[in-house]
Amino acid sequence: MDIMLFHSAYGLTPSVEAAARRLRDAGHQVWTPDLFDGRTAGSVEEGVALRDEIGKDALLKRAVLAAAPYSERGLVYMGLSLGASVAQTLALGDERARGLLLFHGTSDIAESASVDDLPVQLHVAEPDPFETDDWLSAWYLQMRRAGADVEIYRYRGAGHLYTDPELSDFDAEAAERTWAVALSFLDSL
Repeated sequence: MDIMLFHSAYGLTPSVEAAARRLRDAGHQVWTPDLFDGRTAGSVEEGVALRDEIGKDALLKRAVLAAAPYSERGLVYMGLSLGASVAQTLALGDERARGLLLFHGTSDIAESASVDDLPVQLHVAEPDPFETDDWLSAWYLQMRRAGADVEIYRYRGAGHLYTDPELSDFDAEAAERTWAVALSFLDSL
């Protein structure tokens, strides 16, 4: 499977490269565009400030330009937190998208969004301050209305970025369960 993996608000850190390696070891082709142009953040607040400095439109443009050379192959879009928001936006706009794999985040869905049974899998902490129960319920219904085939997996007690071993949110057990389910999802596509 060809996967476009977008990083979190921390930037293209070693943990993102480790995630890409894990996917490659499972037989997938993976690209990890650097939406922050080599910059990384030491905290969520720094990452949000960096995102705001660059601007959401500029980040999205960088993502589109990174994915464009490969989109004819039928990409699986994948993202981590902020990157999940980017991945979701691209997948919903790419009629050739093969799937959408989201870790730790979602995004608004345009009213006009329409896909043809796009396989979508979301993995989030429970509770998650950025992905509340009410938000996820509404998100799920909007994705289904857009035509996506959605699965949501919640991990009780895990921190927001629980798959990132570099952060205090890391939860080894939840991360391993997430990766097992996610790799099975990719194999099914």
